[in-house]
Amino acid sequence: MPKIDVILSEADLMARVDELAARLAPRLQSDDWTAVSILIGATPFTSDLMKALARRHIHPVLDVMWLESYRDARESSGRVVVRADIARSVEGRGILLVDDVFDTGRTLDFAKHHLLAKGAREVITVALTQKPWAPRGENGVDFCAFDAPGRFLVGYGMDDKGRYRGLPYIGALD
Repeated sequence: MPKIDVILSEADLMARVDELAARLAPRLQSDDWTAVSILIGATPFTSDLMKALARRHIHPVLDVMWLESYRDARESSGRVVVRADIARSVEGRGILLVDDVFDTGRTLDFAKHHLLAKGAREVITVALTQKPWAPRGENGVDFCAFDAPGRFLVGYGMDDKGRYRGLPYIGALD
């Protein structure tokens, strides 16, 4: 196994997810929200975020989209492919779009426009982490749990060619 530097411990990670839920809660007070998790990497984050929202009596409908732009590479291909689309209608609903890493912004931008085209009322983008070079401001992510270093991240859903997704912390490989 390669050396993995711990970037964010499991305890610190859970605290960041809870803080993020507290910041999101005021925006999600109505019952017409759907959380859309981008597979596969955002799965653990989405699960913990949904639990943190539930502790605040917020219960969005959960759906998923499987989008792919990395495959087994460490850099985005620049092309987003829909491997599986959402299962429920989002017509007139608010969408909480959840991803693991906000890097180039292409995946979230693609998914946001895809969901708006399906009739979503609005889309709020949420990422577990964002890279230092990720777009900020109007083209940035709406909510983020923490800023990551410019290294390749693994753990808590993030992988290196399919490995290390199950680590309970966020680590970095060089």
